[in-house]
Amino acid sequence: MEKVDTYDRVRRALDQSGPGTSDFDLNPADARRENRTLRPAAVLLALLDTASGPRVILTKRSSALKHHPGQIAFPGGKVERGDGGAVRAALREADEEIGLHRGNVEVFGTLPPHETVTGFGVTPVVARVRRPFGMRPEPGEVAEVFSVPFSHVAEPANFQVQYRFWRGRRRCYFTVPYGPYYIWGATARILRGLAERLAP
Repeated sequence: MEKVDTYDRVRRALDQSGPGTSDFDLNPADARRENRTLRPAAVLLALLDTASGPRVILTKRSSALKHHPGQIAFPGGKVERGDGGAVRAALREADEEIGLHRGNVEVFGTLPPHETVTGFGVTPVVARVRRPFGMRPEPGEVAEVFSVPFSHVAEPANFQVQYRFWRGRRRCYFTVPYGPYYIWGATARILRGLAERLAP
């Protein structure tokens, strides 16, 4: 697949209308509070050009973190008051967490927010990295920065549904393993949502 064609398909996918994703998609029996207020957050789904095709930049969170230690995640975090919205928040977090300067990013658009079971509304910001850069994990928060082929996570057939028990209940979730990396939970669900939009 040509890179230009891939980016064109991604842009068209972002233009599609449709609902957001959530941690409840595979767990409809789990109760959600009515009139709930979600805390805004944003992540950067960044595509990096390589000789073999675009790749998605991901991070492995530090094992010392209190929340989600060691998990695979996009660069991102809470939308702060001074950010001025999800796009700027995602770019700020990517700069802080992996050393990707916002001037080196071409934003394509956003996917509808993903609702997490922990009460966040996470806006995925989809973008292309303009030039190669030195990936720099933020000490204390990011253990590793790596990338996976976009062709792998853009194929719905590569996703699996697994489950584990959380707070005494069985919870199902998507996974899209790649090599030594176990990509699951909200990160996998967001990628699956984009893959569904890209499907012919």
